Amino acid sequence: MLFFSFFKTLVDHQVTVELKNDISIKGTLKSVDQFLNIKLDDIQVLEELKYPHLSSTKNVFIRGSVVRYVHLPAAAVDTNLLGGCHEERGGAAGFEGEVMIGVGEGWWVCVEEVDEY
Repeated sequence: MLFFSFFKTLVDHQVTVELKNDISIKGTLKSVDQFLNIKLDDIQVLEELKYPHLSSTKNVFIRGSVVRYVHLPAAAVDTNLLGGCHEERGGAAGFEGEVMIGVGEGWWVCVEEVDEY
């Protein structure tokens, strides 16, 4: 329930969801349920040329079991709310300033320091 509550605080924020089939979808988080299923509005597929069949799609419902990562803007995340179940990844190659959060169902949340999302 901790992660369900955590994700509920991120409704209406921009997130990028990376699926297990390597599709990355950026959009506005509209809802999440207790199974960590995710609803995104105003989506954009990051590799649109590779997945042209998704270019006309504006809203998606993503089953939680197919999610590999959820990338979140660092400003929107309160790591104190997570109660120490996150791992600071400072200094490692490719992980400078990121926080990885184990969620379950085999996927992770990656909190990134980015200039613009």
